[in-house]
Order: sequence, then C-alpha cells, then structure tokens
Amino acid sequence: MITKDMKIGEIIMTDFNIVEILMGEGMHCVGCPSAQGESLEQACMVHGIDVDEVVEKINNYLKNAANA
Repeated sequence: MITKDMKIGEIIMTDFNIVEILMGEGMHCVGCPSAQGESLEQACMVHGIDVDEVVEKINNYLKNAANA
C-alpha cells in the first residue's frame, strides 16, 4: 500500500509501472534525482495535484495488478 508520505523513489521501486500513473498526472520529473527524495505529498503540492486522488489511483493499480 502506498501512502502520501512515501518517497517517490520508494514508490517507483514498488512497481516501475507506477511511473506511467505519475506522468499521467503531470509529474514528468519522476526521473529527476531531487524528485526521488521527495514525498508523494510534496511532489503533488508542487504540481498542484490532489495527493489523495493519486494515492487512490496507485493503490487501485497495485490491487488490480496483484489480482491479475
């Protein structure tokens, strides 16, 4: 389960396909070294994105991937 206080790098290491979700939300800097150390909440705040919606999308993806 992903939480908003997790670091971007940690989230990506959970499942690399999450990069597509983050980029789809407008976070095109996920590969940037400084972004790897930011929490999801910080990154969403910088990009003006609702962190709770992103957390829900990622966790739904992970749930569906586990059930596939």
